Amino acid sequence: MSPLRWTLACVASLSLLAALPARAVDVRFEKVVEGVYAFIGETGPRTESNEGLNANLGLVLTAEGAVLIDSGATFQGARQVHEAIRRVTPLPVRWVINTGGQDHRWLGNGYFLAQGAEVLAHAAGQADMANRGGEQLAALKQVMGPKADGTVPTFPSRWLQGPDASLALGGVRFEFKHRGGAHTPGEMLVWLPQQRVLFSGDVVYVDRMLGVLPVSNTRAWLDTFDEIERLAPERIVPGHGRVSDLARARADTRDYLAALRAHMKRAVDEGQDIGTAIKGFDTQPYQRLANSAELLPGNASRVYLEMERE
Repeated sequence: MSPLRWTLACVASLSLLAALPARAVDVRFEKVVEGVYAFIGETGPRTESNEGLNANLGLVLTAEGAVLIDSGATFQGARQVHEAIRRVTPLPVRWVINTGGQDHRWLGNGYFLAQGAEVLAHAAGQADMANRGGEQLAALKQVMGPKADGTVPTFPSRWLQGPDASLALGGVRFEFKHRGGAHTPGEMLVWLPQQRVLFSGDVVYVDRMLGVLPVSNTRAWLDTFDEIERLAPERIVPGHGRVSDLARARADTRDYLAALRAHMKRAVDEGQDIGTAIKGFDTQPYQRLANSAELLPGNASRVYLEMERE
């Protein structure tokens, strides 16, 4: 082939690739233990190709139907999640649990409510969902365009109350633990005592840096982690990152939060300004985590402000 023809062929190939639609996320639920599954989302940001599903979801099979833990970021994404569930089981999705108020935990609710599912969340998250739902959807539309079409922020149909609740869903015991919030105010642990599996929602991040939001409460976050220590799960399905154990959860979540809070408390007590306090925090142990460069500065500034309020 002549150089000219080779060049034209390359240009044509690149044009064809550019015209192809963006790759869709491959939603697959993998077995954690018998009857319990997890979808492990990407650790990077929300994108059009990953449908905003850059977080983990759970699936528990019962004698009376399936329980989905977190509904996804959009109506269309929730449909893909449902298709993935059908590849695992013919059981209907009878219950959906929202572990918190971040978009990929609950903006798929409308789809599953339309399928007849009951959707549960903790009442402490209701105001957060109401306050931020529209903002979250607007941000998703900027990233995902038409893939966000059809999504309407839709509240759960049942609100759980108090620090502890227990339900038998389809004969399987679920325990729900709320200790004042964490990443979001409604953050709730979902504990399967018979299987000794914990779905932590955004209380636990592994493999990637956690995000401290303006609505986060890091003191309550560590209190919630203390509850995880008490439960001593054999397996943790974190909010982000691979299925893990308690040692990894400590290293990637608890140790970072504890160190950051301790540093910022000293800085506030000593009268350091926020810039000096942020520069003084040793980030080196946490730079191994994905997204750390983007998230470390904002986390530090928000924890400093939180310590000022305390």
